[in-house]
Amino acid sequence: MECLVGIKGKDFVLLATDSLMARSIVAMKKDQDKTIKLSDNLLMSVCGGDGDTVQFAEYISKNIQLYRMRNGYDLSTHAAAYFTRRCMAESLRSRTPYFVNLLIAGYDSKDGANLYYMDYLGSLVKVPFATHGYSSFFSLSVMDCHYKPDMTQDEAMKLLQKCVDEITTRFIINLECFKVKIVDKDGIRELPDVKSSFAVSMEA
Repeated sequence: MECLVGIKGKDFVLLATDSLMARSIVAMKKDQDKTIKLSDNLLMSVCGGDGDTVQFAEYISKNIQLYRMRNGYDLSTHAAAYFTRRCMAESLRSRTPYFVNLLIAGYDSKDGANLYYMDYLGSLVKVPFATHGYSSFFSLSVMDCHYKPDMTQDEAMKLLQKCVDEITTRFIINLECFKVKIVDKDGIRELPDVKSSFAVSMEA
């Protein structure tokens, strides 16, 4: 029921996650941040089992920090994605596999901005846009129709707004607020939350 959305622009990647923390039919929090900062120019958003997401995200984050301490430089987005995929593949072949879906976004001076999609089975692919969760049934068609390469930040935000509007209109679960972060050559920044246009008009 969780939702992760990633959109790659000209020189940045936009990541948006719903802020609902729920268990069964109970909503426990509405301000949950589901993104993890891996390095100054590397960001990961996660969803899945509550304990698995925390443990796996912290394991990846600490190992990437350890690599920087040992070698004096950060992993590239490509290398971090494949390291994460290897950890996921190894857990699948153990007695305690992780149930975690994630998006990895980063910016490198050599390769520019990149977005990677990975699921709990260890499938990894470099993509221009991606989404996880049931909401993908509604948002993927919107992105496929309106996405274009080399989008500006304003265009990416408008596309994200269209996805959120579609999700909140069609999806039976109330995902009313999405936290948004951007990663580019200047690092990682948090942008204003995105709500459905219908909810904003009701509040006004």
